[in-house]
Amino acid sequence: MADDRRTVLADTALGVLAESGMRGLTHRAVDRAAGLPPGTTSAYYRTRKALLTALVRRLVALDQAELQEIGSRTPVPRDAEELVAQIAAFVERRLTAEGRRRSLARYACAIESVHHPELREILVPHENAGQRVVRDFLAALGLADADARTVTLLTCVDGLVFDRLVSGGSVSDQEIRRLVGAALRPDEAG
Repeated sequence: MADDRRTVLADTALGVLAESGMRGLTHRAVDRAAGLPPGTTSAYYRTRKALLTALVRRLVALDQAELQEIGSRTPVPRDAEELVAQIAAFVERRLTAEGRRRSLARYACAIESVHHPELREILVPHENAGQRVVRDFLAALGLADADARTVTLLTCVDGLVFDRLVSGGSVSDQEIRRLVGAALRPDEAG
């Protein structure tokens, strides 16, 4: 029961952070949003740091589960256009509904981790099935440094997501196509 309550509080804290920002993330705000009596959140997470750490751990767990699920049901693309379509679907999830909420919380936590290295350790990107799909596609093409190209491509996609969360709008297939094209470009000799 306590683990269930901790999960509910971490999920609620994630929502509060996405909705109200880092300054709005308080024990009292989480209690209100969860519909629980005042003091409930602080009974489980005594300090703000404990609450934030629980939120970050939950966020990473949710992200990893989503990426594993995506990777397990997504075949390695047969061509660049299939990769563009798969990345576009992923980006759409990150910019709408639950994905948007988690994206907002993730970026707020990433900025907070600059001041709290223990959060950075939790947020460090983890290997996942979704990432392997991209790497396997690039490796199958015989491109050198498929691992590095995968990291660069996915970091650029993440940058587009961040930009659209901040500035509004969506990411076009053409933008993704350009990023994929850059990842597929042969190394320049010299």
